[in-house]
Amino acid sequence: MGRYSLSDFIEKTEQQDKGEGLFELETERLLEINLDKTIWAKAGSMVSYRGKIKFTREGILEHGIGKMFKKAFTGEGTSLMKAEGQGKLYLADQGKKISILQLQGESLFVNGNDLLAFEPSINWDIKLMKRITGILSGGLFNVHLSGTGMIAITSHYEPLTLRVTSSNPVYTDPNATVAWSGNLQPEFVTDVTLKSFFGRSSGESIQMKFAGEGFVIIQPFEEVYFSNNGSSNG
Repeated sequence: MGRYSLSDFIEKTEQQDKGEGLFELETERLLEINLDKTIWAKAGSMVSYRGKIKFTREGILEHGIGKMFKKAFTGEGTSLMKAEGQGKLYLADQGKKISILQLQGESLFVNGNDLLAFEPSINWDIKLMKRITGILSGGLFNVHLSGTGMIAITSHYEPLTLRVTSSNPVYTDPNATVAWSGNLQPEFVTDVTLKSFFGRSSGESIQMKFAGEGFVIIQPFEEVYFSNNGSSNG
């Protein structure tokens, strides 16, 4: 109904310890991290914390000079921050829905804008989408995550996972693509008829083609990215 007494509202919305471990979904759009040592998170995603937690921006050489050059080349705005200490940390990203994934030796590619947090035990590397650089708006890159540990990804509304098979490839809009299995290497294809049908200068005319055996996660929303000279509309 949306109308409560103050005590009823507090009871309904009060934080609860669920005992689920390091990452907990306090709500669908708020991630609670029961921090004990260190966590990597999207810079600017902290909305609240309690305890003794120190935040530091990702150092320019924190993850090696190779990644520094990649980030400079992509001009990406999704910098990382390191949270260290003990306490409860709450993360969110523009009200997007949060999904917690437990990697157990698997690997996953995640759109850089949709990566919220991950454990330091996870290996990661920035992957450039060179074939569409300059075609789509700036900022479209992805992060390769592998190893054992938890990661948190975000999506606008409910994510949908599509199975990819060798006999049945999947085509997606890059701006609606959240993540895909680490064994897949998307190919970028263009469709002039779609471009003219939608009446747009970019977007639907470029698609990601996934072939092989794996999966791709999409969202019912097109995130449009801009370079450092602009700002996001999403």
